[in-house]
Amino acid sequence: MGKNKLERFEENLTFPNLFQVSYEFLQQNTFHLRGKWNTDFFKNDNPIVLELGCGKGEYTVNLAKKYPNKNFIGIDIKGARLWRGCKTSNEDKMTNVAFLRTRIQLIEQFFAQNEVSEIWITFPDPQLKKPNKRLTCERFLSYYKNIAKTNTVIHLKTDSYELYDYTLNEVIPQGNYKVLFNTDDLYSSDFQDDVKSVRTFYEQMFLNEGKKITYLQFLLN
Repeated sequence: MGKNKLERFEENLTFPNLFQVSYEFLQQNTFHLRGKWNTDFFKNDNPIVLELGCGKGEYTVNLAKKYPNKNFIGIDIKGARLWRGCKTSNEDKMTNVAFLRTRIQLIEQFFAQNEVSEIWITFPDPQLKKPNKRLTCERFLSYYKNIAKTNTVIHLKTDSYELYDYTLNEVIPQGNYKVLFNTDDLYSSDFQDDVKSVRTFYEQMFLNEGKKITYLQFLLN
């Protein structure tokens, strides 16, 4: 393990808005903020927005800057990546940002029913050979349903046409989800929203390679 990564892991321990909880702990204990994010951490009643597989937390941080009346939580298993979002949000003294280091399949351990209002899934691993591991498969959507408010908006932004097509033409019809917007070439579309205002590290890399970015927005019934 590189020295830089070790230093980031050490600094992660000092960030008051980063929560790292082991699977073993969750087997025996309830996460202390589950159902209490608004009252005990953010100290307001503003909507909670998640970025799943957030990496460096580009959407988490940038949307939090743009919308101070919303609370944003980035979730990823890679601590070295989370460091960047934690570092920026703490240096900028942001009070509507938090990060969780955990696996997405454990999300119900951290949030209670009706606690989440919006979910961003930005450039996840498309899991081309393992459909049941895709973050938009019905298995994962069932996890989200157990923590989401009625008609929570899901945003999927990806360079993987396969994941986009799978979600749009297989998952959504089977679940009878309502599509709000979809495009297989975002930057050639006339869509104007936050989906264009923030570009992740990987997104810019894909765009530089000439890849098309797909975007799908739907309601989680």
